Amino acid sequence: MILDSYMFTNTGGRGYNEDCVGKSAITDGGVFVVADGLGGHRFGEVASKCVVDTFCSGSEPAAGEPLQKWLINRVNAAQNSVLRLQEERGGNMKSTLVSLVIRGDDAKWANVGDSRLYYIHRGELLDVTEDHSVAFKKYMAGEISRDEIAGDEDQSSLLRAIGNDSRYLPNLTGIDEPLRSGDAFMLCSDGVWEYIRDNEVLIDYHKAFTAEQWAKLLLLRAMDRIKPGNDNMSIITVIVR
Repeated sequence: MILDSYMFTNTGGRGYNEDCVGKSAITDGGVFVVADGLGGHRFGEVASKCVVDTFCSGSEPAAGEPLQKWLINRVNAAQNSVLRLQEERGGNMKSTLVSLVIRGDDAKWANVGDSRLYYIHRGELLDVTEDHSVAFKKYMAGEISRDEIAGDEDQSSLLRAIGNDSRYLPNLTGIDEPLRSGDAFMLCSDGVWEYIRDNEVLIDYHKAFTAEQWAKLLLLRAMDRIKPGNDNMSIITVIVR
């Protein structure tokens, strides 16, 4: 199985980039990570890089090890590493996380905060991760529509983050049937998804021949809609061949 992937990160309208993206090859698969250092906290860029390094530079899943177990162990390792950095640097650094691990025909993913993963199977959008934010809770309660999450005043009020003393546990999800050629994933920070609707992720997937083309189509949509001072923008696209 071949994984066609593409990564992009940019400062957007900010003076510096607190996002970090990464990928690494593992036996018969790969690991992909997007992390977004929280704005307003010192050393956000350090926290996001620490999270990505923990996933991409650590040991790969052992033979026979369940991928969800490996993800939980990596999340705990990232949490402990960021807490150590807080002590060393005297800052309250935190980061979101969304990570995908693919091994053979299996795939699992984890998310903390509001960085998202979109999963396409058999040409249909089957799953989008749930944000750990006050705005997403308002959507789930029927107070706002899904499209209103991005512009809601509580969109940046996160309920979980790596580096939070107690509220850092991830949502863990995985595929229900084996991966097949054409299945795809898109991981991104809120600086991308807040300008893109769910159905547009699928529309641009069907227009693209490669992971790079898919990402660039989505970024073009976002850039047509961004406002001055927009957030950092990070995206990873993965297509199974």
